[in-house]
Amino acid sequence: MSWLNLISLLGFAVLAVIAWLVGGCRRPVPWRTVLGSTMLMLAFGVLVFVVPITRAFLVVLNDVVLAALGSSNAGAEFLFGPLAVGSGRSTSAGEPSIGFVLAAQALPAVIFFAALMAVLYHLRLLQPVVGLFGRMFRRTLALSGAEALAGSSNIFLGVESATTVRPYLERMTRSELLTMLTCAMSTVASTTLAIYVLFLEDVFPRIAGHLISASVMSIPAAAMVSKLILPETGRPETMGRVPPVDNSVRYGNTMSALTAGAWDGLKLAAGIATLLIAVLGVVALVDLGLTRLTAPFADALGGPVDLGRILGWVFTPLAWLLGIEVADVGQAGRLLGERSVLTEVPTYRQLADLAASGAMSARSILILSYALCGFAHVASVGIFVGGIAALAPSRRDDLAAVALRALVGATLATLMTGALAGALYHGQAGVLGDIPF
Repeated sequence: MSWLNLISLLGFAVLAVIAWLVGGCRRPVPWRTVLGSTMLMLAFGVLVFVVPITRAFLVVLNDVVLAALGSSNAGAEFLFGPLAVGSGRSTSAGEPSIGFVLAAQALPAVIFFAALMAVLYHLRLLQPVVGLFGRMFRRTLALSGAEALAGSSNIFLGVESATTVRPYLERMTRSELLTMLTCAMSTVASTTLAIYVLFLEDVFPRIAGHLISASVMSIPAAAMVSKLILPETGRPETMGRVPPVDNSVRYGNTMSALTAGAWDGLKLAAGIATLLIAVLGVVALVDLGLTRLTAPFADALGGPVDLGRILGWVFTPLAWLLGIEVADVGQAGRLLGERSVLTEVPTYRQLADLAASGAMSARSILILSYALCGFAHVASVGIFVGGIAALAPSRRDDLAAVALRALVGATLATLMTGALAGALYHGQAGVLGDIPF
């Protein structure tokens, strides 16, 4: 074990302490949740990074995701032609790609995966898996059944995961609401995971398996930090049992499910595109103002100051705690900081560019792939609070009251998964695949 692995291990513990401090050092400390989360995350991590059989399974899972992505491109290529194929590739008709176009190459995958998830939900193939994970999380993390079920559904779903516990939302405690929000913001749905895989598959061949691993590990991490921030002092209605998955969303047949899922995916893709246009535009405007204001001091500050650089200064110490290579800490801090404002889509794109250019080590790429894997950004607060409040209007004020703490908790949870990945990775063969740098 190298000194970087030890730093990652230390960082994991420090991030848990930060969560407790953020919550105001509340008592009682939920030791069962803390220890259960740590052991569960460690078990997942050992399976991924140490056990050869699990790594082989992740390779198969990775190949399945990539095959699904390849299939999702068929409709996009039919509609957009060479705009829909990545750099260096050609359409089936031999038309060469014009380069990377996010709207034509990544967003169609969101529509496809939303439709696929709707079909799997209609066929009742997702519900048993969600229930299985829910029972495991309830027993190991000392969560209520509703918390565990909502958390496990985030492996497959986005904001719509709240519908799995719709009957209980009105009566959830504030601690339960915080845990549900933190889990939602610290994981990624299968629909958006497809975008990150598309960005990184050429430079990180086994990225899909690791992103799925990161999303699963983020659930116990989210449970830990949320209970450290706001321990449960009430008596949740579903404590001691996992309720059945709410099947109130029904489709007439498989084609109906496919159609409804595709429409939901279109709304999600449009939402992502709209959010990126608005956020990136506002950030560019802020950067322009900061650059102009700090221009007289640019030499003393070592160059122009923009929002990304300021956020980088804030997150650089946290990047160091993850066990990032020293030469990459500054750039890693900037990516982590920008994720909190710009969303994870452009930051994963920047990570892919850094990997392709060889400007960052394989270890740093791996850790950041885990640490960026989540919806822990300002825009998601409105998305998740608004989405859940639409299902339980009477809890709108309670959701708003814990929203900021959920964002901080989700950020810490995703960083904890990155720290654990850094603690367990020491250059062993077969973990990353054949990374071309």
